[in-house]
Amino acid sequence: MGNERGCAPRPPGGLASRLRMTLLRTSRKLRAEQAGQLSETHRSVLASVVTNGPFTPSELAAREHVQPPSMTRTIRGLEEAGLLARTTHPTDRRQVLVTATEAGNVYIKETRRRRDEWLARRLKSLTPAERQTLSDAEEILRRITTQ
Repeated sequence: MGNERGCAPRPPGGLASRLRMTLLRTSRKLRAEQAGQLSETHRSVLASVVTNGPFTPSELAAREHVQPPSMTRTIRGLEEAGLLARTTHPTDRRQVLVTATEAGNVYIKETRRRRDEWLARRLKSLTPAERQTLSDAEEILRRITTQ
């Protein structure tokens, strides 16, 4: 049954099951708030390069837990979209580095802004006590995901 704030009924199951479903739904909603129509794989690779790059293609494949041929196709697609570029490795001329272009940086920045705004709009409808509860829960979730 829902509560007086109009929330959906609590799904059946224990805390782990309910939390998993809520996090998946939240993640799905946030993924929809992106600056364009990249696949989640393409967006994840681009975000990795923007945030922590540059990388060699093999480093990116390991980081994203995919096989090198799959990463090569992903990089090629992002290059064709003008979001990534390959440059010569500074110490090993046999290798290349994958770097974000200005358009790639803008895409990730805009996607993050849109996602933050989506969530901020929803947080505004909560009471200060509810926002504090979520803040406390965020700390706990961060702790359990880094164990």
